Formats: sequence, C-alpha cells, structure tokens
Amino acid sequence: MSLNQTIADVTDRIIERSRDRRETYLDRIGKAGEAGPVRAHLTCGNQAHAYAGVPDDQAALATGRAANIGIVTAYNDMLSAHQPFEHFPEMIRKAARAKGATAQVAGGVPAMCDGVTQGQPGMELSLFSRDVIAMAAGISLSHNCFDVALYLGVCDKIVPGLVMAAATFGHIPAVFLPAGPMPSGLPNDEKAKVRQQFASGEVGRDKLMEAEMASYHSPGTCTFYGTANSNQMLMEFMGLHLPGSSFVNPNTPLRDALTVAGTERALEITALGNDYRPAGEILDEKAFVNGIVGLMATGGSTNLVLHMPAMARAAGIILDPEDFDAISSVTPLLAKVYPNGLADVNHFHAAGGLGYLIDQLLNDGLLHPDTKTVAGDGLERYTREPQIVDGALTWSEGARKSENDKIVRPASDPFQKSGGLKSLTGPLGTAIMKVSAVAPERHVIEAPVRIFHDQDDVKAAFKRGEFTSDTIVVVRFQGPKANGMPELHSLTPTLAVLQDRGLKVALLTDGRMSGASGKVPAAIHLSPEAADGGWIARLQDGDVVKLDAVEGTITTDAPLEDRQPVTPDLSANSFGIGRELFESFRQNASPAREGASNVV
Repeated sequence: MSLNQTIADVTDRIIERSRDRRETYLDRIGKAGEAGPVRAHLTCGNQAHAYAGVPDDQAALATGRAANIGIVTAYNDMLSAHQPFEHFPEMIRKAARAKGATAQVAGGVPAMCDGVTQGQPGMELSLFSRDVIAMAAGISLSHNCFDVALYLGVCDKIVPGLVMAAATFGHIPAVFLPAGPMPSGLPNDEKAKVRQQFASGEVGRDKLMEAEMASYHSPGTCTFYGTANSNQMLMEFMGLHLPGSSFVNPNTPLRDALTVAGTERALEITALGNDYRPAGEILDEKAFVNGIVGLMATGGSTNLVLHMPAMARAAGIILDPEDFDAISSVTPLLAKVYPNGLADVNHFHAAGGLGYLIDQLLNDGLLHPDTKTVAGDGLERYTREPQIVDGALTWSEGARKSENDKIVRPASDPFQKSGGLKSLTGPLGTAIMKVSAVAPERHVIEAPVRIFHDQDDVKAAFKRGEFTSDTIVVVRFQGPKANGMPELHSLTPTLAVLQDRGLKVALLTDGRMSGASGKVPAAIHLSPEAADGGWIARLQDGDVVKLDAVEGTITTDAPLEDRQPVTPDLSANSFGIGRELFESFRQNASPAREGASNVV
C-alpha cells in the first residue's frame, strides 16, 4: 500500500519548516557521537569517583572496553505505575554482566502522580515537572560515562520529559523500558458512574472511596486509556520500546523477559558495535508523524498534543496543531478504550492491541513503514507479539484479526472515519477539541458563556444550582504563564451531570483537561492564554460563543475589540505546596501550541 497522500504532505511540511533547526541538531549530535563517552579519558581520580559505587563492576569499567549502560529511573512508590521499577536496576545489571558489560543507575528523576494532585494546588507543578525531568535526566547523563541509556518511566509528564532528555543526548542510543498496566479492577464505567453520583449527592464519600480503591488497586499503570497509557502507545509507534512490550502486566515472567531483552538490545546498538542507533536518528520527522497517527487511531490523550511539540523541538523538529488536525482527518479510529469505550487497556491488549493496529495502519498506508527503531529497521517488526516459548523469549506473528470488534476494528470498518481530534481557530485564538467520545450532535455547541477563574468556583456554582440552561463554561487564567496549566479533570463529573440532565454544555479554557476526558465537549489549550494577552480575557458572562468541531472554528459576536482585558490578582498562584520554586517557569513558558516549555 502506498503512503496516504495527506500523511506524506504533512510529513513534507514538517520536514521543510524544521529544515534549518533539524540540520543544526543532527550536526551537533553527530559531533558528540564522534567524541564518544569520555570515561576512558578521565583522570584516575575522576574514574575512581565514577566506579566506587559499583565494586562488582569496577574492573570492567576501568578497562573501558565494554559498553556501560546508564539507567535513568523515575522509580517511586507514590506512582503505582512506577513501583515495579524498584527492582529493574538489579535485573538490568545482571543482564549486562551476563553479556560482559556493565550498568549503573545514572540518576533518578522526579515523578508525580496526577491522580493524587487532581484538583489540588500540587497540580500546578505537574506540567513543569516535565521540564524538570528533562533537566534531571540531563544531569544524570552529564557524567558522560555511558554508551547507551535505559529510561524507566511510564506516566503523564515523565515519558515526555525523558524523551526530551533522550533527544538532547541524541548521540546516545536510548531504549525505554515500560512496567505495564495493573490487572483489571472495578470497570472504569462503574467508577465513573459512582463519581457522578457523588458529584450530584446521590452517594456519600464512603461509596466513592470504595469505588476508587477497587479501581486503583495494585502496582502498574492505571488501566484507563489516559496519558500514561497513551505514552506507552507512543513509545511503541515511535520505535523506542521493544515490539509488543507496552501492555504486559508487571511482575510476570514475560515482563521480566522483556526487561532483560531490552537491556541486551541496548548493548547491541551502541557505537561500540556494528548497529549504532543514536536516539536522535530514531526521533526523526517520520517517527513523530507515526506517533500522531497512533494517537488518533487509538483515541489517545489530548495531553500528547501539548507534549509532542516539546519532545519534537528537543530533536530539532517543529510540530504545529494543524499537523495533528490534518493527520486526524485521515486516520480512522480503530480502538474504543475507556473513556472512549467500556474496555480497559488489558482488554485492548487481549483483543489484538498495538500490534494489530500497527498492522492495519501499515496496510492502509497511514504509517511510514521505513522508520529506524531500537529493534531494527522498519515498523513491521512492531506487528509481532512477544511470547515465552520453551523458556525463551521470542516474537511471533501478532494478531491479524480483532478478537473483539467492540474494542478494536480493522481499518476497513473503523469506529469513526477520523481520529476525533480537531484544531479550532477564530478570534479567540487556537484550541483543540477531542471528539472521539463526544456524541456527534454535540460536536457543535453554541451558547452563552459563564466566566470562571478557578475550577472550584465552577463546582460551587453547580452545587448552588446555578446551571439551568445551555452554557459554555469558560475557565480562564489556567495557562502555563498563569498558574502552570493544571488539568481540569475534576470538572468532568460536574459537566457530565449537567449534560445528562439534557443541557448543551461545553468547556472552553486556556488550561488542560485530563487524558481521561470523555463525553463532554472541551476546547482546551487555547492559545494565546489569558495571562499572555489572549482575547479570552475579554469575554464576559452572557457572551455567545460557538465551538464548532465540524468546521474547526471558535466564533463569537461579542465586541471584544471594544473591551479591556480582565487582569485578576494571580499572586496566590505563586506560593504554597512548592509553587514558589516555579515562578521563573511560569514567566518563561512558551505558548501551549509550542509545548508550554522552558527548555526547548
């Protein structure tokens, strides 16, 4: 199958707009690759410091003839998805020693759980933690003692931050090792129902707590298809995981075998061998286009529309929101995973998973087949399935038909003909809307707005019974410069209740919604943001706004030119729960359409 013309055209546009930046980047990492790790040239004192912590490997390190792996880990047990990483370093060391090589934990990076901080002040640190992770990983690798890096991370900001670091150290090969999803617990739709019942006062906090604990119950990634699992999809579509490794449960023989295999493959792709695969060459324009296709085909998290431009810029590539829109328009939605459906990621994996989808998309001409990956050349490898046969890990032909057409479908019979993500533009700026889980009759919402500057005020107004007619809820001053762009996911149950009551409701914000956002229309990431001169700061209660995800527009008849922008007191965003430390991040953040970053 020849490559889809729109995919080809978008790729060409990205290559052209990125040309100068990408050439400079490739020249820079090429020179760094030629210089190589300096550990063999360190003074004896430098080397003694570098090797003192690993007495079992000191002799091998001192000779400098075998590859040395740098492990960058986001382990902590505040994140269930990252708890399994506790034992990965020792597993990696043993696997490296068995091949005559060495491995050291180069450093740890922070990893916060957005599920804990949703609706709390700590969420205002979440987005900027991505840049901190990139910088922390940079410090980890700054010792320049490593031939390859293994990155241990799963969740929302962690994988994007680690990819930014891997791109920055693009002369070093990079393999990402996932930990896998927790086994299925309380079905996600039942959990969502209890949340709505609690929001409307039908059940008490005891029932809510019972449902939440039954859903999030053990080590592993949360099983809904939010940002964390979208990250795992992305790493596979972009060729940074081993094939089929994303959704294998933690602490199983297959999971451990994939970790060992990832270590062994990392040793094979260093500059010391004959299959050198620097991360900066894998992270090229085609890989990012493939990642966007995967995002659209699976109905993945809107957060990646924020993260992928930042990740790409670290590799000298410029992505625009229009690229996502264009790719979405020709990419069929092939998966229904909660919140877009009832299944969780374990059900998705069993029904055929990523290997099946990659096979379908390759055959439909929607993916670049000729990308370089950590596993080898060509994306076809990622249609294969890992298995343990007679005690050995092997890859066999993956699913070629869906095992459940309510979860995954062939490209010839998709759930929707497009990926369900739209870029909206108009006098208020540029926003995005994910409509894959939104009923078609709600793709266009026109209603008076109600203005808020805090998500808690929205919930308070709801409890007072103030929403009685069609409304577009505007929550502004939620962008990166205003307060760090926290997710507004805690508004989802409230808005869903209003929608279930028969009202036409939508959200318009310069902030973010969660990767778990669902059936309520939400125009998010509005840029420019209110705190940066955005026209959303001129809206007033009662102005009529139209959000049109069919035409891709945001329109209003309000006389915005005649008004002065509102300038609220945002000083409270600058202190408490560590926010003091991030003032410079807020001041210097780039626009959301460019990734809302301080470091790329």
